[in-house]
Amino acid sequence: MKSWRLFDSAVILLPLLFICTTVVESYSQVNYLASFDKKKIHYGIQLGYTQSKFEDAYTQDDDVRESLQGTSSYYTPGFHLAVIADFRLGNYFNFRLLPGLTLINRTFNYNWTDAYVAMHHGADAKRSVESVYGELPFDFKFRAFRYHNFRPYLTAGGSYGFDFASMRNNKNNNDQSIVRLNTSDLRYTVGLGFDFYLRYVKFAIELKMSFGITDLKIEDDDLYTRSVDFINTRTFMLGFTFEG
Repeated sequence: MKSWRLFDSAVILLPLLFICTTVVESYSQVNYLASFDKKKIHYGIQLGYTQSKFEDAYTQDDDVRESLQGTSSYYTPGFHLAVIADFRLGNYFNFRLLPGLTLINRTFNYNWTDAYVAMHHGADAKRSVESVYGELPFDFKFRAFRYHNFRPYLTAGGSYGFDFASMRNNKNNNDQSIVRLNTSDLRYTVGLGFDFYLRYVKFAIELKMSFGITDLKIEDDDLYTRSVDFINTRTFMLGFTFEG
């Protein structure tokens, strides 16, 4: 827990220092990288800090409801790394491919009834799912007018993720504190960002929301799995890109 708090603080403070310097330089009287947006294709990297949680529907199974009052999931931190291939479609539109890796940890919290807890002292109040997703996202990027060395933009797109750490094939689920999920995940994304044209590179700050549309649930005959009727993921990302 302490390590995550230190990580959270570093994620906030270090980029803030860089952003302050970047914003000051973006208002320079010199227009840096004046012909950058005329490139038909360019490349870059993206680093991201994520917050992810499960979205689920509480079960309609009356047998489970007798033991469980509800489930919940809260945002937990993660990390994202991707490479960028950006294709110019026009003066204001770009198409981007952003293959990469995302490391996330999501949790389920179970609110058992007092009667169930009294009979089952070992019932888990929380179960965690750690995932390492290989991501294949794409974005359409709409860019506004450039003002000096600053240019805002909007994005919309989709993503396919494959979980390399999935416990899908684990056959002993009922004897372990794990939640089995499907390996493949489809999502749609929306975001906004701000390009800053620096002396040698273009730097961007990006805020993006990702909404899962695939049901990740695998049917297991235990109360933990039967407590929800479907599972998908919601992720918020604060991203930093460097393009050249």
